[in-house]
Amino acid sequence: MRRWTRTQFAGLVAVAVLIAPSVMAAQGAGSGADAAPGAREQNFLYFLFGGGGVVGVACTTPILVASVIAMALVVEHLLTIRRSILMPQGLAEEVHGLIANGAFPHAEQQCKLRPSFLSHLILAGLQEVRLGYSAVEKSMEDASHAESARIFRKVEFLSVVANISTMLGLFGTVVGLVMAFKQVADTQGVARASDLAGGIYLALMTTIEGLTIAIPSVAAYAIFKHRADQLVAEASLLAEYSFSGYKRERLSRRAAEVPKPTKTGSGG
Repeated sequence: MRRWTRTQFAGLVAVAVLIAPSVMAAQGAGSGADAAPGAREQNFLYFLFGGGGVVGVACTTPILVASVIAMALVVEHLLTIRRSILMPQGLAEEVHGLIANGAFPHAEQQCKLRPSFLSHLILAGLQEVRLGYSAVEKSMEDASHAESARIFRKVEFLSVVANISTMLGLFGTVVGLVMAFKQVADTQGVARASDLAGGIYLALMTTIEGLTIAIPSVAAYAIFKHRADQLVAEASLLAEYSFSGYKRERLSRRAAEVPKPTKTGSGG
């Protein structure tokens, strides 16, 4: 939880850093009309915000904010969707020995000391340990579904950011084309190329920015989803391994309790 909070804070700071220059770019576009055209074209903010101006800033700032969110999600997933985080090393082996020896309270204590995806599965099984292995297995399966759904919902945000970035880029494209055709209408069809350049530049720039964010976000979503699938499956197998000794003991006890058929002698 602490990692996620730090990532959110970093994202908010980055958004503030992006919004501040965007406001300055919008102000500069209105007050700096007397600046040389060559100097404005070389300005990084002019390039980044689709040609400057209020419309350029309004169309490109949401896309840049989406890029910050995507980066924050990637960093958070890199920190949390890892084998060492979901399956602490040595936990399954240690708990396996404790459960096999019947030390269920000690096994529960070890899981609480090392909270993780694996420990949550084992704790769910320990809650039903008095009811037999079938109840333990069902409880761990339910816990696995709940915990994995939480992880996959978190990864799903990358796909959402990718889709929104694409639509924001398309929105900027439409706005830029509208601006270009408005120039044609205002000049009654005799607009010069320079009159149309601003709108076309905004249309192309927002398209590029939207795709630049969407393509890596989709790739990151696929990578993290595959990694989450793999780690969830491994954690489920380790949870079953933790109760393997308990399972054998219960099966042995059940086999011993089955009455053996007695042989009756035939009378002579």
